[in-house]
Amino acid sequence: MTHSGPGTPPERRPDREAPFLSRLVATGLFTGYIPWVTGTIGTLLGLAVYLIPGVASSVILLPLTVAGFFAGVSTSWRVATVVGHRLTKSAEMAKDRFQPGEAEHPDPSIVVIDEVVGMWVSLLFLPPTLPAIAVAFIAFRAFDILKPPPAARLEKIPGGWGIMLDDLVAGIYANIATRLCLLAAAWLIPGIEHLLPLR
Repeated sequence: MTHSGPGTPPERRPDREAPFLSRLVATGLFTGYIPWVTGTIGTLLGLAVYLIPGVASSVILLPLTVAGFFAGVSTSWRVATVVGHRLTKSAEMAKDRFQPGEAEHPDPSIVVIDEVVGMWVSLLFLPPTLPAIAVAFIAFRAFDILKPPPAARLEKIPGGWGIMLDDLVAGIYANIATRLCLLAAAWLIPGIEHLLPLR
């Protein structure tokens, strides 16, 4: 019998099932089971939660992000230990195209809590306007796929930490990129920072 410790990449255990709560959290309310573009779906779920009235406030979003991150560390590894590191076709193609040889044991595609939290990080302390949200969404998806350093290296950290940390870094990059885009747009088009506020 093989043993999957905290530093060992999990093998699929079809004779077991992750606890219901772990699956609920790790798969983003089971949206991770949708068999297409799960990373984008997880990001959209994070955005949908953000759009709930009041959530965009940093008083709510910051503790929600911290709680989501640590919940993701625990639940994502529990799910990965059971299902193994299975990828959808689109995720496998993206890995081969943009990260060849970098992700020997990527997190399973059904785990999307990392994208949910990464999207929240992308939006932290930004104005809740349509331009900011659009740029943050596009930037996060780009950084999550490309995984510029140190994101690709962090993904190799054992356990749920590696699953969550690369998206955390992608979210930080996206947040910075969005701020720079908004600053540039405000310089080019005065007043655009107040365009289409959501609150």
